[in-house]
Amino acid sequence: MTRTTSHRRPAPRLGRVPDPTPLFWLTKAVSTAMGEAVSDYSIHVLPPVIAVVCGFALFVIALAIQLTRGRYRPWSYWFTVGMVGVFGTMAADVMHVVLGVPYAVSTAFYTVVLAAVFWLWWRFERTLSVHDIVTPRRELFYWAAVVATFAMGTALGDLTAVALGLGYLASIAGFAALMLIPALGYRFGRWNAVLCFWFAYILTRPLGASVADWLGKPRADGGLGAGEACVSLSLVLLMGALVAVMYVRSPSREATAARSRPAEIGEL
Repeated sequence: MTRTTSHRRPAPRLGRVPDPTPLFWLTKAVSTAMGEAVSDYSIHVLPPVIAVVCGFALFVIALAIQLTRGRYRPWSYWFTVGMVGVFGTMAADVMHVVLGVPYAVSTAFYTVVLAAVFWLWWRFERTLSVHDIVTPRRELFYWAAVVATFAMGTALGDLTAVALGLGYLASIAGFAALMLIPALGYRFGRWNAVLCFWFAYILTRPLGASVADWLGKPRADGGLGAGEACVSLSLVLLMGALVAVMYVRSPSREATAARSRPAEIGEL
């Protein structure tokens, strides 16, 4: 008698973050602007210390919810991104407003922090691809990188618009033009997918922050004067609508996005 054994292929582990689809990039851009607007508004209506503590508490709560999902869920993921946007903005503003650190120095500091996160992430996991975020540790590295990009991007946006005197519109045009570099490089130059993703991801923050400031700041400061309250509410509603679209448009695909991908799709 012979005994046969069947070798079953292990089921792919579900990804914990979304694929970088066009809808992802649109929602990400809105989230960066929303984080800037909500942070600025909260600091003006609340004592700064209380505002920062509340921002940090909401970020921790959102992150805890996201980490317990075990797989990508649009509502928990984008709630966390929104809270990162608010707290990341506050972290950059505290260094400048409270500690008096120049924007150039805070931008350089958060750039070093981000580089350190990427180095440690690569050192332990040997991949920086969002398609490979299928374990809690990789997701923690991912969120550490996201927080660093938001803080660095906020400082960079203020550096160009305020410290360098370029203004908000010029900053928007500049960062939008820079975002074309990874897009064109990936599309026509066969650049590394992971490098292009993080290049574009980092730039969405100063771009979104500049847009929010341009919309909300007074005309005397180079903005349109719509007001931070109006801009904050509008962007929160828009982001909520985009997340709802993710469920209505293709719930099955959006709910299981970012599964494990072959290595050739992108590893540094």
